[in-house]
Amino acid sequence: MQKDTTKKEEIIGSETILEKIKTKTPWIFGKKLRKPKINFPKLRRMRISLPMPSRSLSVIIILIVLFVLQTGVVYLIVRDPPALGADANQNPIFIYLDINESFIIEGIVASVLIIFCSTGFVLLYQASKYVYNKKMAVSILTIGALMIIITFLLLQYMIAVKMRTI
Repeated sequence: MQKDTTKKEEIIGSETILEKIKTKTPWIFGKKLRKPKINFPKLRRMRISLPMPSRSLSVIIILIVLFVLQTGVVYLIVRDPPALGADANQNPIFIYLDINESFIIEGIVASVLIIFCSTGFVLLYQASKYVYNKKMAVSILTIGALMIIITFLLLQYMIAVKMRTI
Protein backbone atom coordinates (compact mmCIF):
# COMPACT_ATOMS: atom_id res chain seq x y z
CA MET A 1 0.00 0.00 0.00
CA GLN A 2 1.44 3.33 -1.02
CA LYS A 3 0.93 6.59 0.77
CA ASP A 4 -0.34 9.54 -1.16
CA THR A 5 2.74 11.70 -1.67
CA THR A 6 1.01 14.49 -3.54
CA LYS A 7 1.24 17.68 -1.56
CA LYS A 8 -1.33 20.35 -1.64
CA GLU A 9 -0.04 23.51 -3.17
CA GLU A 10 0.35 25.95 -0.25
CA ILE A 11 -0.77 29.50 -0.71
CA ILE A 12 -0.51 31.31 2.61
CA GLY A 13 -3.68 33.00 3.78
CA SER A 14 -5.84 31.85 0.91
CA GLU A 15 -7.48 28.73 2.31
CA THR A 16 -11.18 29.23 2.82
CA ILE A 17 -13.34 27.92 5.63
CA LEU A 18 -15.01 25.57 3.22
CA GLU A 19 -11.62 24.10 2.24
CA LYS A 20 -10.71 23.68 5.88
CA ILE A 21 -13.96 21.83 6.62
CA LYS A 22 -14.02 19.69 3.51
CA THR A 23 -10.65 19.15 1.96
CA LYS A 24 -12.07 17.00 -0.81
CA THR A 25 -14.34 19.71 -2.15
CA PRO A 26 -12.34 22.00 -4.45
CA TRP A 27 -12.65 25.75 -4.50
CA ILE A 28 -15.37 26.86 -6.88
CA PHE A 29 -13.12 29.01 -9.06
CA GLY A 30 -10.18 26.62 -9.09
CA LYS A 31 -6.61 27.50 -8.16
CA LYS A 32 -6.41 30.60 -10.33
CA LEU A 33 -8.84 32.82 -8.41
CA ARG A 34 -8.67 32.71 -4.65
CA LYS A 35 -10.68 34.49 -2.03
CA PRO A 36 -8.20 36.56 -0.06
CA LYS A 37 -7.89 36.08 3.65
CA ILE A 38 -8.00 39.42 5.41
CA ASN A 39 -6.22 39.80 8.71
CA PHE A 40 -7.86 42.60 10.65
CA PRO A 41 -5.65 44.31 13.20
CA LYS A 42 -6.45 43.66 16.82
CA LEU A 43 -7.44 47.00 18.25
CA ARG A 44 -7.15 47.51 21.97
CA ARG A 45 -9.52 49.70 23.87
CA MET A 46 -7.83 52.62 25.50
CA ARG A 47 -8.07 52.29 29.26
CA ILE A 48 -7.43 55.08 31.66
CA SER A 49 -5.61 53.93 34.73
CA LEU A 50 -6.62 55.99 37.74
CA PRO A 51 -5.33 55.33 41.23
CA MET A 52 -7.98 53.88 43.52
CA PRO A 53 -8.41 55.38 46.99
CA SER A 54 -7.95 53.18 50.00
CA ARG A 55 -10.91 51.34 51.43
CA SER A 56 -10.98 53.41 54.62
CA LEU A 57 -10.96 56.67 52.65
CA SER A 58 -13.90 55.42 50.60
CA VAL A 59 -15.85 54.54 53.76
CA ILE A 60 -15.09 57.96 55.27
CA ILE A 61 -16.32 59.72 52.11
CA ILE A 62 -19.52 57.63 52.10
CA LEU A 63 -20.14 58.44 55.78
CA ILE A 64 -19.64 62.16 55.13
CA VAL A 65 -22.09 62.07 52.21
CA LEU A 66 -24.64 60.20 54.36
CA PHE A 67 -24.18 62.70 57.18
CA VAL A 68 -24.73 65.64 54.81
CA LEU A 69 -27.84 64.02 53.34
CA GLN A 70 -29.23 63.16 56.78
CA THR A 71 -28.84 66.72 58.03
CA GLY A 72 -31.40 67.75 55.46
CA VAL A 73 -29.30 69.85 53.11
CA VAL A 74 -32.09 69.87 50.52
CA TYR A 75 -34.54 71.10 53.15
CA LEU A 76 -32.08 73.81 54.20
CA ILE A 77 -31.61 74.98 50.61
CA VAL A 78 -35.31 74.96 49.68
CA ARG A 79 -36.95 76.24 52.89
CA ASP A 80 -34.14 78.47 54.29
CA PRO A 81 -35.03 77.88 57.99
CA PRO A 82 -33.50 79.86 60.88
CA ALA A 83 -30.52 78.41 62.72
CA LEU A 84 -32.37 78.46 66.04
CA GLY A 85 -35.20 80.44 67.58
CA ALA A 86 -36.41 82.11 70.72
CA ASP A 87 -39.63 82.03 72.69
CA ALA A 88 -41.68 85.03 73.90
CA ASN A 89 -39.25 85.70 76.78
CA GLN A 90 -36.26 85.69 74.39
CA ASN A 91 -35.01 82.35 75.73
CA PRO A 92 -33.34 80.26 73.03
CA ILE A 93 -35.17 77.16 71.81
CA PHE A 94 -33.46 74.43 69.85
CA ILE A 95 -36.48 72.40 68.77
CA TYR A 96 -39.15 73.95 66.58
CA LEU A 97 -42.57 73.26 68.06
CA ASP A 98 -44.10 72.18 64.77
CA ILE A 99 -43.76 68.71 63.29
CA ASN A 100 -43.43 70.03 59.71
CA GLU A 101 -40.70 72.62 60.40
CA SER A 102 -37.27 72.47 61.97
CA PHE A 103 -34.28 74.59 62.89
CA ILE A 104 -30.88 73.97 61.31
CA ILE A 105 -29.42 72.89 64.64
CA GLU A 106 -32.26 70.39 65.10
CA GLY A 107 -31.45 68.66 61.83
CA ILE A 108 -27.75 68.50 62.68
CA VAL A 109 -28.44 67.05 66.15
CA ALA A 110 -30.83 64.45 64.71
CA SER A 111 -28.24 63.48 62.11
CA VAL A 112 -25.51 63.10 64.74
CA LEU A 113 -27.86 60.89 66.76
CA ILE A 114 -28.61 58.72 63.71
CA ILE A 115 -24.87 58.33 63.00
CA PHE A 116 -24.43 57.43 66.70
CA CYS A 117 -27.13 54.77 66.38
CA SER A 118 -25.56 53.42 63.18
CA THR A 119 -22.24 53.11 65.01
CA GLY A 120 -24.04 51.07 67.67
CA PHE A 121 -25.28 48.64 65.02
CA VAL A 122 -21.76 48.39 63.59
CA LEU A 123 -20.51 47.53 67.09
CA LEU A 124 -23.17 44.81 67.38
CA TYR A 125 -21.80 43.33 64.17
CA GLN A 126 -18.21 43.63 65.37
CA ALA A 127 -19.08 41.78 68.58
CA SER A 128 -19.82 38.67 66.53
CA LYS A 129 -16.18 38.57 65.42
CA TYR A 130 -14.96 37.91 68.99
CA VAL A 131 -16.59 34.52 69.47
CA TYR A 132 -13.61 33.03 71.28
CA ASN A 133 -12.99 36.10 73.48
CA LYS A 134 -16.22 36.26 75.46
CA LYS A 135 -15.23 39.22 77.64
CA MET A 136 -14.41 41.40 74.63
CA ALA A 137 -17.56 40.31 72.78
CA VAL A 138 -19.82 41.09 75.74
CA SER A 139 -18.24 44.51 76.28
CA ILE A 140 -18.58 45.52 72.60
CA LEU A 141 -22.13 44.13 72.53
CA THR A 142 -23.05 46.12 75.65
CA ILE A 143 -21.59 49.37 74.31
CA GLY A 144 -23.37 48.91 70.98
CA ALA A 145 -26.73 48.13 72.61
CA LEU A 146 -26.39 51.14 74.95
CA MET A 147 -25.61 53.43 72.00
CA ILE A 148 -28.72 52.22 70.17
CA ILE A 149 -31.00 52.55 73.21
CA ILE A 150 -29.71 56.01 74.21
CA THR A 151 -30.06 57.28 70.65
CA PHE A 152 -33.58 55.89 70.37
CA LEU A 153 -34.63 57.55 73.63
CA LEU A 154 -33.13 60.91 72.64
CA LEU A 155 -34.82 60.88 69.23
CA GLN A 156 -38.13 59.95 70.88
CA TYR A 157 -37.67 62.86 73.29
CA MET A 158 -37.08 65.25 70.38
CA ILE A 159 -40.26 64.02 68.65
CA ALA A 160 -42.25 64.31 71.90
CA VAL A 161 -41.11 67.93 72.34
CA LYS A 162 -42.08 68.68 68.74
CA MET A 163 -45.50 67.13 69.28
CA ARG A 164 -45.86 69.13 72.54
CA THR A 165 -46.57 66.02 74.60
CA ILE A 166 -43.79 66.85 77.08
